[in-house]
Amino acid sequence: MWSTMEVKITSPGLFRIVYITEKYNCQYPETILSFIKCVIHNLWTPKESNKITIIINPYGATVCFSVEPEKKIFKYMIHVNRNIVDFKLFFVFVAGVFLFFYAKTLSQSPTFYYSSGTVLGVLMTLVFVLLLMKRFIPKYSTFWALMVGCWFASVYVVYQLMEDLKWLWYENRTYILGYVLIVGFFSFAVCYKHGPLSDDRSRSLLMWTLRLLSLLLVYAGVAMPQFAYAAIILLIASWSLHYPLRAFSYMRWRMKQWFPTEELVVKYLTEDEYREQADAETNSALEELRRTCRKPDFPWWLVISRLHTPGKFADFVLGGSHLSPEEISLHEEQYGLGGAFLEEQLFNPSTS
Repeated sequence: MWSTMEVKITSPGLFRIVYITEKYNCQYPETILSFIKCVIHNLWTPKESNKITIIINPYGATVCFSVEPEKKIFKYMIHVNRNIVDFKLFFVFVAGVFLFFYAKTLSQSPTFYYSSGTVLGVLMTLVFVLLLMKRFIPKYSTFWALMVGCWFASVYVVYQLMEDLKWLWYENRTYILGYVLIVGFFSFAVCYKHGPLSDDRSRSLLMWTLRLLSLLLVYAGVAMPQFAYAAIILLIASWSLHYPLRAFSYMRWRMKQWFPTEELVVKYLTEDEYREQADAETNSALEELRRTCRKPDFPWWLVISRLHTPGKFADFVLGGSHLSPEEISLHEEQYGLGGAFLEEQLFNPSTS
């Protein structure tokens, strides 16, 4: 997906590359789009040099080129290297995905507004100046025509300067630093004067511009066009998925409004209520045990043979108490008021 073929041509003398593929023949273009691609490719063909690097897409069409020397006697060397993962393409792809999901956040960030305005003024001065002069251009058609021309001119100038960036930096370092500082300062001053975007229309326009730019970066960051199309479709589908989720959450909220559910109320018992409920449940369970023992199929002889006091059990089944007077008196001594258990709870510090 991110693999490329890198062809390096080096020579002691100057030479240039001439493409002989029919794809770049501008005499008989099939469509207007193919003609535009052909013109752009011919404009961005590397000029004469003694070292030229060509990046070829291994999944694209066949590329044929010839090396034309400046002099008749000419020697050159060609090195072909395949990059399994071209990190430049991978970085462009990741940047496109990041920009797509964070376009709304960036469009509302003042930091992004000032930094992007400064970078735009440094790299694409023509576009920056045209944006400043927008209010003086009466027709939108004229403005957009100039905008397209300024974009192509700025991109072409930046592309041409990138090829000779090392030479320009070593030979004209002072001028480059002066240009960046002066133009960057004026660009930041203009952005600071106008302030960050405040109205929703401008923010929405910037957000959609960033998303369109992100899709272009995703397409340019993948060597296989099929995978690029699939990635773009997945991005658009994942972005539009939040609308059904928002509708589902809204309907869920409305259903709760229409059909409210009773909330479970937890009530704690007081000491008196706890004792009353305990006595009631105990008496109910004892009465249920009596009814069970009075059934004809109850195994009387088996139960009596295992009891130590069968007479007490018989009295309980016939309606008597399940506790003897001695047991009641012992319970009051242990757990009643003034009993040993209560005194231990009150006066023993280890139990607190």
